[in-house]
Amino acid sequence: MSVRRVVPNFQVASVEASRDFYGLLGFEEVMNHGWIMTVASPSVPNAQVSLYAGEDKTAPVAPDVSVEVDDVDAVYASVRESGAEIVHPLQDEEWGVRRFFVRDPSGRVVNVLSHR
Repeated sequence: MSVRRVVPNFQVASVEASRDFYGLLGFEEVMNHGWIMTVASPSVPNAQVSLYAGEDKTAPVAPDVSVEVDDVDAVYASVRESGAEIVHPLQDEEWGVRRFFVRDPSGRVVNVLSHR
């Protein structure tokens, strides 16, 4: 298993205002699903921040961080075997990812995903 990228997820009062603020730091909008937006550095595309103003579209909680891996099914099996708390089960999402949420030892929720 290899990690492809790690993206912090920030709950914000206004996605648009936050996009504009991160634009001042050199970020540009690269994804917008209406309920979540990702901004990235044009020169380092994997340097990203996701911004959401409400709830996660399909999960019971919003994650603190997203970790993209090359094989989410293998990671899910390892996490389940470890006994860690699965917060949102493994599933395919309509926007093209397969993901699950797990709680880390400090209580943070981690969105583990692979693009399909």
